[in-house]
Amino acid sequence: MNDTPPRLHRAETPPADLWQRWARNDGVAAAPDHSAVQATLAAAAPAVDPDPGADNADALSAADEPYRILIVEDDRPQALFAQSVLHGAGMLADVAADGEGVLAALGRQRPDLVLMDLHLPGIDGMRLTAMIRQLPGLQLLPIVFLSGDPDPERQFEVLDSGADDYLSKPIRPRHLVAAVSNRIRRARAQAAADGAQAPGPLVHNPETGLPTRQHVLAQLGAALAHREAGGLAFIEIASALGLRERYGYATFERLMVQAGQRLAETAQPHLVARLNDNSFLLLVRDRDEENLDALARSLRDALSERPFLIRDDASVHLRGVVGYAPLSPGFEDTHAALEAVENTALQARLLSAGVAGHAARSDAGTQAHLALLDGQLEVAYQPIVAVRGGGQAQYQLLLRLRQADGSLLTAGQVIPAAEAAGRIADLDQQVVEHALGLLDLYRHADPALHLFVSQSPITLGREAFADWLLESLQRRGLQGHALVIDVRLQDALIHTVPLQQFFARAGAAGVRACLSQFEPGAEANALLQHLPLSFVRLSARFSNGQMDDARDGLRAAIALAAQAGAQLIGQQIEDPQAAAVMWGGGVDFIQGNMVQSVGSALDFDFVNTVL
Repeated sequence: MNDTPPRLHRAETPPADLWQRWARNDGVAAAPDHSAVQATLAAAAPAVDPDPGADNADALSAADEPYRILIVEDDRPQALFAQSVLHGAGMLADVAADGEGVLAALGRQRPDLVLMDLHLPGIDGMRLTAMIRQLPGLQLLPIVFLSGDPDPERQFEVLDSGADDYLSKPIRPRHLVAAVSNRIRRARAQAAADGAQAPGPLVHNPETGLPTRQHVLAQLGAALAHREAGGLAFIEIASALGLRERYGYATFERLMVQAGQRLAETAQPHLVARLNDNSFLLLVRDRDEENLDALARSLRDALSERPFLIRDDASVHLRGVVGYAPLSPGFEDTHAALEAVENTALQARLLSAGVAGHAARSDAGTQAHLALLDGQLEVAYQPIVAVRGGGQAQYQLLLRLRQADGSLLTAGQVIPAAEAAGRIADLDQQVVEHALGLLDLYRHADPALHLFVSQSPITLGREAFADWLLESLQRRGLQGHALVIDVRLQDALIHTVPLQQFFARAGAAGVRACLSQFEPGAEANALLQHLPLSFVRLSARFSNGQMDDARDGLRAAIALAAQAGAQLIGQQIEDPQAAAVMWGGGVDFIQGNMVQSVGSALDFDFVNTVL
């Protein structure tokens, strides 16, 4: 088979105005060579008049710049064919062969359009499209698929994933040029119109029509500042992971869009925004708070009573839980209000109605939680070992609570009780204090000790905690990089802003960040770009390498972590087969009972252990 791109026959060449668009008005047209293309993309600057001696040597306006296309294609002959066609039409086209290259090129080259292949190594084009749509400023970037997949259902899934068009291979060069140039022309015209209007922050998500999360949180801040009556509700769609695994990512996203639109319709005229992958936030401003419970129940019923269409022959009913809180008692800030309704939604999971209202912490339930916390705090350790060897000593601190009767409570029991009783900041500070004491004690150890400590975003969001941590490090003369603060993915998705603020301060002292329970997804992938992460700990389900979706997810997670500059940790590794899957997949560290079970001593031999 001849790998050379097909020649452009005269009947297939673009119209003359496309050739002359990028040349001077002397009628001479020349397609840019490869070095000029690379220079233009690297500089990401407007093109200039090629005649340096001309009186008018100003840069071309944005509307007259050459069209910039990023071709995403791992088949080199196909990529060269598309690139030569677009170059011949006077456009600037560059090629990326995988997801990692795409994410890097987007920030470097500012393309007008992405020409996307469906089947790529490591991550398919639909998932990559969903990831791009979550990146700041790229929600409206035109993405056109060019694929030879003849399945009509697959074409529908591609468009549903966020693509603007689907072109089938083989394609006539003139058709490719027309499809690309028309999309870019309209996008540039719209951008120019939007720029003339000088808009403020985005109020509605262009993909779903719902208010943006930032807009609703800003409205919540204004309501709290003015001490308005009203309410806030946290709506969580149940079994999100199972839905995504059963129906696939594109269908899950479609379900969540439909769910959000139905919630917004039910809640009119109140604001509903998508908070993360499977949760939504409702804000009621300046209204009677007595109706909040009825509104919360109507939202839950709206999800469950009518089915959501998946395909022409299939539908599904969604279940949800709702936690709500009135605004009149007052919250310190939006972070405190979110914390209240999120914790209330956790309580709603235990109720048959699936709806719970926020209660003051002086009730009998809080006293029960306080009683649960009576006991002796204990800390256990589990090593985190480099799969390719090395002398770095790393442990995760695991919280335990020994009660008076001798029973031992795990972190999964203690932390929710501490949050409900308002004691989580005290508990977190005790654990960090213990970690700092160990780092002080082992400051001269060889190899050097590094500790991973899980913390609640409620604690990290308190400015006083950051002050205390930085002062403690300075007073003890400790290196901040020996401490790694660990936060769960679901917490980070909700509390992104306070976490950004905390890690900006703590990171200046060297303290590192780890994101736990990570699974690739639109919101989760975008989060990797917003937090300064040194480590990403995978969800435990990836330790089962026998599942196809686990293998695919592992490959995607590895690519995303590399793009974010973070090292990957595989957890709950119980046998050599799971360790081999992680090692072969390319993770950096593993932890689990196969390496060493949880214990009370820091005695693992990191230097001589070979996995």
